[in-house]
Amino acid sequence: MTAPFLKGPSDPTVQPVPASVVDKVDAADTTLSNPKWAVVALGSNLGNRLETLQGAVDALEDTPGLRIKAVSPVYETEPWGVEPGSQPAYFNAVVVLKTTLPPSSLLERAHAVEEAFHRVRDEHWGPRTLDVDIVSYADVVSDDPQLTLPHPRAHERAFVLAPWHDLDPEAQLPGRGPVAGLLDAVTRDGVTPRKDLELRLPE
Repeated sequence: MTAPFLKGPSDPTVQPVPASVVDKVDAADTTLSNPKWAVVALGSNLGNRLETLQGAVDALEDTPGLRIKAVSPVYETEPWGVEPGSQPAYFNAVVVLKTTLPPSSLLERAHAVEEAFHRVRDEHWGPRTLDVDIVSYADVVSDDPQLTLPHPRAHERAFVLAPWHDLDPEAQLPGRGPVAGLLDAVTRDGVTPRKDLELRLPE
């Protein structure tokens, strides 16, 4: 059986992996001969944004059955869907990972990491300490209302496409085509690379 998730002194999460997730990891580890690639987008516009994003990367890496393979550059982004100046700017990044977790369990873990950083869902398009969004999972295309794959708005968001393209210029968004072409079709206004900032790839 997979070892339980243990909190160390540098672990930013405040809760263990739910038993249901551990059970699904155990099942996936025995039924999948090879892990699946997934892309996850991170965003924060409250508190210490860079520290929060790094904590999210570390928490994902600490998940049984999941390994972070690449971490994008950091972008600073004007908030989406709200009046300019009404919220602080976001820091955004993308991670590419390999996992034996099925999509539903990866979503559970994403929500657990958000909650560990006190994510509140009171307001649509509201400010938040942390967003952890699954952008794509292997080549899965699904309209499941619990988890639409790929993310239904990823193709029109430069703050997702730009850092993903930095990691993999040949990347494909399932059902939508090359990330490079999608990025060319959207505006990069308000999406600025922060070359002075860096997220560490977990060792």
